[in-house]
Amino acid sequence: MKKKLWGALVLLFVAAFTLGACGSKDDSGASGGTEGGDDGKLKVVATFSILYDIANEVGGDRVDVHSMVPIGTAPHEYEPLPEDVKKTSDADVLFYNGLNLEGGKDGWFFRLLDTTGTDESKVFELMKGVEPLYITDQKGHEGEVNPHAFLDPNVGIQMVENARDAFVKVDPDHQDEYEKNAEEMLSKLHEIDQEYKDKIAEIPEEKRILVTSERAYQYMAKSYGLEEGYIWAIDTEENGSPAQIKSLVNFIRDRDVPALFVESNVDRRPMETVSKETGVPIAHELYSDELGEPGSEGATFLDFLKYNIENIHDGLME
Repeated sequence: MKKKLWGALVLLFVAAFTLGACGSKDDSGASGGTEGGDDGKLKVVATFSILYDIANEVGGDRVDVHSMVPIGTAPHEYEPLPEDVKKTSDADVLFYNGLNLEGGKDGWFFRLLDTTGTDESKVFELMKGVEPLYITDQKGHEGEVNPHAFLDPNVGIQMVENARDAFVKVDPDHQDEYEKNAEEMLSKLHEIDQEYKDKIAEIPEEKRILVTSERAYQYMAKSYGLEEGYIWAIDTEENGSPAQIKSLVNFIRDRDVPALFVESNVDRRPMETVSKETGVPIAHELYSDELGEPGSEGATFLDFLKYNIENIHDGLME
């Protein structure tokens, strides 16, 4: 019922917006061009903060970017606002994560595209080409796709390349600018990839165990050789249950884990319970689903990645 009500409200808004657009045509009866705003910039919509930052870095002065999901709001079950609907209707380029982060083809992002009648040629998945990893249960059975691939700098490289290729496809006249901007960001991501390798190599093998609230770091852990421990596998209605906490407590005791970590966007209390039960301290907060607030240590994608590895290294070296 909630989704039906949302859809009806969006349809009403789109109808009103369309009528307004019809009334804004010039005397010749033609509306404005389909690419670029009045300032000549591409109008870009990104589903959440990490994609927003990549779009801004690669697009540079050629783009005007709108991020739909605000920092502090989960991107999995978002309900677009009227501003998001209007921006989507106007957009020249739309970036989404994929890997089921926005709910897949039946999720909120594709419902929005259907409602606004957005041309699929404008829509680009920044996880294109990334091999998905799956959340597994205790018996090893595969479940949902883990959407948190962007926590791995290697995947960040793929995302930047996908953004570059999208801009070049839509706006080939400015290919050189997009390629230059992308190359600058790719160079920094390769440096961060090496920093991950170097810092994890410094950690004694028996301490290379990353314990977090959610299993969000699966891609990164696989790329750089960290063992994972977590309270819950993926966000559900049951996060931090007594059974989940007991399982992690046993895991920590078996492996003599040196430190715990908690994500900036989750309830700290389950991990605080684990810390109390095991006597292992919570070393640091890490970023997972979103960038930090403007002015914070994780306010850009590059800073977000660097912040995480610096704090993982610091915590596990204790």
